[in-house]
Amino acid sequence: MLKTMKKSSLVLALFAVASTALVTITFALTKDQIAYQQQQQLLTTLNQVVPRSLHDNELYKACTLVSNSDALGTEQPMPIYLASLNDKHSGAAIEAIAPDGYSGAIKVIVGVDANSMVTGVRVLSHQETPGLGDKIDTRITRWVDSFLGKSVDNLEDKSWAVQKDGGQFDQFTGATITPRAVVKAVKKAVWFYKTHQDELQTLPLNCEAN
Repeated sequence: MLKTMKKSSLVLALFAVASTALVTITFALTKDQIAYQQQQQLLTTLNQVVPRSLHDNELYKACTLVSNSDALGTEQPMPIYLASLNDKHSGAAIEAIAPDGYSGAIKVIVGVDANSMVTGVRVLSHQETPGLGDKIDTRITRWVDSFLGKSVDNLEDKSWAVQKDGGQFDQFTGATITPRAVVKAVKKAVWFYKTHQDELQTLPLNCEAN
């Protein structure tokens, strides 16, 4: 009986070691491919929110980390990608968090040109209810395109709100909280860029080091 238990334990231990080794080897073989795919997805998204006509630099490399919980919705440093065209600053893509989504935080990226006009918005991650709040996702609707060409005059601008609150942006039937959170996050990100554009251009490009 004792020999059988020892034998079983040895088999289990060998199996655990083999499994761990397999996972380690698989990760080592695929991590570069995973990193490449993530980079390609980032490039696609950046070119969607800051069109190629507005920049000729590699946006993902022109990245600086910025901490501003009031404007960007989180205590964590957030990436801001600085666009340039013919060696002249031409806009940015700003990652921000809408902390007050219906089902949790919503991560967005907001593209703006040098005049602080919105050139694109994408939702990077969310946990909103399928069929209701998920309409912020471009795979479901093009609601985020309603931000295109808009700017923020000041943080008291009442037009930057959903229609239920007297603003210009559509809300979703049965899911007002979600679009309200995204509108507020985009508004703050645009205003932050508008009021800090010159400062952003002096910051170190430090995203790859983190």
